[in-house]
Amino acid sequence: MADDAPSPDVHLIAVDRSNWREVADLEVHDAQRDFVAAPARYLALCAYDGVWTPLAIRAEDRIVGMLMWAVDPEDGACWLGGVLVDRRWQRQGIGRRAMELALDRLSEEAARGGFALSYRPENHAAHRVYAALGFVETGETDGDERVARLAVPT
Repeated sequence: MADDAPSPDVHLIAVDRSNWREVADLEVHDAQRDFVAAPARYLALCAYDGVWTPLAIRAEDRIVGMLMWAVDPEDGACWLGGVLVDRRWQRQGIGRRAMELALDRLSEEAARGGFALSYRPENHAAHRVYAALGFVETGETDGDERVARLAVPT
């Protein structure tokens, strides 16, 4: 897609038996593999950990990415994780649009504790997108990742 072409129409849909294989087959660029796990790992985490819920990112009637969410029972924060866009669909604003849709869709889940996410410090692209959406680093860490939070307007 050319840089001046409009961004594709983006939707978040449930991951289910009709589309999980498409999600599992998503690929990121080699340079991004230090920042995100394989989609199949995220799907297994969602299926067996009992905490995370996966959402597929659809554009032009194709599954082009995924993200997952969970509510922390301790502070009520709605965590977003496993955000990835297939390498063939990157640089079109899809990841940012998917995050905007997730923030809107999950606002009720985040009403008590806001939103939270984490990312590796060297993942500058993620930092730019999250900061542009209003996420602010808190000084907290989750393993080797920085935590950023976003309050939900009341």
